[in-house]
Amino acid sequence: MNYDPAKFPKCTVPAVEVTRLKGLGFLRDKTTADCFNVRVITVNGKITSEEMAVISEAAKRFGKGEIAMTVRLTCEIQGVPYANAEPLIAFLKEHGLETGGTGAKVRPVTSCKGTTCQYGLIDTFALSRKLHTLFYEGYRSVALPHKFKIAVGGCPNNCVKPDLNDIGIIGQRTPVPLSDKCRGCNICVKECPIHSATLVDKKFVHDPSTCNNCGRCVKKCPFGAIDCVDGYKIYIGGRWGKRVAQGRALSVLLHSEEEVIKMVEKAILFFKKYGTKGERFADVVTRIGFEETEKLLLSEELLNIKDETLNA
Repeated sequence: MNYDPAKFPKCTVPAVEVTRLKGLGFLRDKTTADCFNVRVITVNGKITSEEMAVISEAAKRFGKGEIAMTVRLTCEIQGVPYANAEPLIAFLKEHGLETGGTGAKVRPVTSCKGTTCQYGLIDTFALSRKLHTLFYEGYRSVALPHKFKIAVGGCPNNCVKPDLNDIGIIGQRTPVPLSDKCRGCNICVKECPIHSATLVDKKFVHDPSTCNNCGRCVKKCPFGAIDCVDGYKIYIGGRWGKRVAQGRALSVLLHSEEEVIKMVEKAILFFKKYGTKGERFADVVTRIGFEETEKLLLSEELLNIKDETLNA
């Protein structure tokens, strides 16, 4: 097909309906006159075989029998005619599924498979589901200045690109040397993927300025000479799109899911309070200043004025 926009069919769906349906996760298929590609939310990037069967049946019954995977880990049913929009929504709802994932709101949470991955340091699926329930669903009626994206990564491999999201969470395992147990076997040094570990006087040491807290040295030590402190690194102000922004990590690690959940909520409230219409979170952080933003996020101020902010 010639992809010159002038050669595409003219849309026959009323503009007001195109806008309404976009808010429900229906994105117009520009190669057709009246069809949409429809996003089905997968909560944390994982669906059951029964849910996949439902999505497949929906694609066959209401679309053109094709499913695409989006970069945000949702399923997209292709080629749904306008006349099938409401029947599709009803069918999915009967089976506990929903469409959506668009608009100037909290977007569906993206998660790597750290729960089951050999390198995963946190239960990414469980944390992502909690964040989905609390903020994608719980904040669905909250209009924000722009989209707000959350990513949960299980380890510093960064497969899900947490530092290119508005807020990103990365599992951490900080090594703590137990020198009295160290035998100087050098296994930790060989296993360190970023060469942060070394031996000094035949004892394990690591450079905190270069260590990414992947925890591989901890589990590889045969003498139990490396203890650890588990936690979460939080990146804020990342953005992937027409203008890329590299997120920056907060100066402290968090050490519980409860702290992480509070931090995500504070970031959303910060965006709601200080952002202007059409402004991305990264731009707000730049305008306010990273240090001042971090100061607000590490305090309780934003939670103390939560109701005032949401009602503004």
